[in-house]
Amino acid sequence: MGATYLKELQDIVRKYRAETQIGLVTSREIAVWAIKNKLWSMGEAQIINRCADDLAKAMREEYIIDPQGRKVRAKHAAKVPVNERQQTLWDDIRTADRKFMAIALQQRRRQIVGDCRQLKADVDSYNQNYNPGDPIQMIFDFRLDVLETDAAAAA
Repeated sequence: MGATYLKELQDIVRKYRAETQIGLVTSREIAVWAIKNKLWSMGEAQIINRCADDLAKAMREEYIIDPQGRKVRAKHAAKVPVNERQQTLWDDIRTADRKFMAIALQQRRRQIVGDCRQLKADVDSYNQNYNPGDPIQMIFDFRLDVLETDAAAAA
């Protein structure tokens, strides 16, 4: 999804909120309003992008049980240079080579770090600017969470 398209969608949300004065809303309600008001339509390029996005989501959600009984993601993605352009390529954990998997797993780790960094900024901003009560505390050490989840899965 390009930056220009994201800005267009964000403008639609702003227009919806300004016109309806509704704060708590589903994205589906905004979509219905946007289509009805002819603020959004889908051309061929958008149809292809939507299909590609849906396929990527389906691949992210495909799991297998490995020989040790663990539920693991079957398909993995990595952004790699192809003909001097960055492209996201997909492969199956059962057939991917080590080089591809190392890139894919490291990129997923960086996404998690980015998510945690953004969550910290959001929590800090909320606590400092909008939270009249006790500060919301966030712990970013996930070792115990992983151990607890593993123990619950083994039980």
